[in-house]
Amino acid sequence: MFEVVVVGADGSPTARRAVEAAAEIAQMSGGQLHIVSAYEPGGRRGTSPDESENDGDVAAVLQVLSALAKGRGVDASTHAIEGDPAEVINNTAAELGADLIVVGNRGMKGVRRVLGSVPNSVAHGAPCSVIIVDTTE
Repeated sequence: MFEVVVVGADGSPTARRAVEAAAEIAQMSGGQLHIVSAYEPGGRRGTSPDESENDGDVAAVLQVLSALAKGRGVDASTHAIEGDPAEVINNTAAELGADLIVVGNRGMKGVRRVLGSVPNSVAHGAPCSVIIVDTTE
């Protein structure tokens, strides 16, 4: 059913849960998994207010997440792309002809849920089905 699965992820523990869920879906459906991480123009992308990554760090994060998927029996392609996370995820899904986008629900509580978060923005602009995985602890 899901031949091409795209998951948006950064270096956060909640993103790892989204990758695990996406890998499980890809494995069950026999689909391809693509892990996408966006970083801000200029090479800096923070995973939280007290963390930051540059584009080299994004590649390292993607390598770890790819290994996580591999441990679940899925070979994943990785994509480090400069730009707004929601736009990058949706554009990559469109380019790959994705059947499904998986994102975590981090940032979807309170005011941020109303004003817009990456999962909310992905869901509203997605070119395919979206699963928002509960990644709360």
